[in-house]
Amino acid sequence: MTVTYTGRVQGVGFRYASKRVAAGFAVTGVVGNLPDGRVELTAEGLREELEAFWAAIRNEGLAGFIRSEQVSWNSAQNKFRGFEIISLE
Repeated sequence: MTVTYTGRVQGVGFRYASKRVAAGFAVTGVVGNLPDGRVELTAEGLREELEAFWAAIRNEGLAGFIRSEQVSWNSAQNKFRGFEIISLE
């Protein structure tokens, strides 16, 4: 699953909150700021777990910063260990 968030999602702790939320789910992946002000999150795991993780991010108090979300579902590449904050800029 790859989710691209737009809104006021940089400079508000979005990446750190996402990492904290990820610890409660059986997911691996990365989250990072994009140069244009968006945040991109890529996660792998079972579809039900990913959907719950995606909802939990909004419920973590971040929904007010999100204007829109674009999600795409792809086959897992099994390339992540844990859930990390990375630089996409």
